[in-house]
Amino acid sequence: MTPPTPPQVDCDRHHASFSVPDVAAAVEFYTSRLGFRPGFTWGTPPAIAGMSLGSVQMFLERGDPNPNGCAAYFVIGNVDELHAFQKNQGVEVVEAPGDRHYGLRDYRVRDLHGYLLGFGQYIYNTGPPLPIERVALTVRLEKRLAALLQDLAAHKRMTVHSCLEETLLHTLDGVGPHTPSDLRHIEKLKEKHGIDYDSHASYRFVET
Repeated sequence: MTPPTPPQVDCDRHHASFSVPDVAAAVEFYTSRLGFRPGFTWGTPPAIAGMSLGSVQMFLERGDPNPNGCAAYFVIGNVDELHAFQKNQGVEVVEAPGDRHYGLRDYRVRDLHGYLLGFGQYIYNTGPPLPIERVALTVRLEKRLAALLQDLAAHKRMTVHSCLEETLLHTLDGVGPHTPSDLRHIEKLKEKHGIDYDSHASYRFVET
């Protein structure tokens, strides 16, 4: 007998749900120590609550905790920033941040009931090495823009030339290489270096 063909399913969200004895206390832990944003609570006392991390929602429901064989994993923009926050709040870190062979830099913590939570960001370094030959170019950049590029490369843990190559390759594909977290950091760098012009300003640059 031929097994039935399942329909094509489009799914762009997944909501993890953990059982906890005290929903209000768990919400307090997740929002004040793990960095989640409060969403909603239902019932008095709360029987269920929703929280979010970026655009991803997570639920807590009143019940008996059962962390064995149960975990949640979140792909985020800046692993080290969130890890530093959680560690400073006294969260139990089970596995420190590190670059993994499966293409993410991630770490794992436990919540107040023992549930395992993983947080990772893509690093795109999987696959076989790609031999290349680099050539030296004499490149002149606007002074403030060059300073931002150096800071951005350091923020992304890249060399300046690797950061430029990443940006160029993504531009040729018509997409941007920077995560929302990177873009927020870039806005801070623009303010730091006094970059007050827009993306079309290079057409009007005149050296003095």
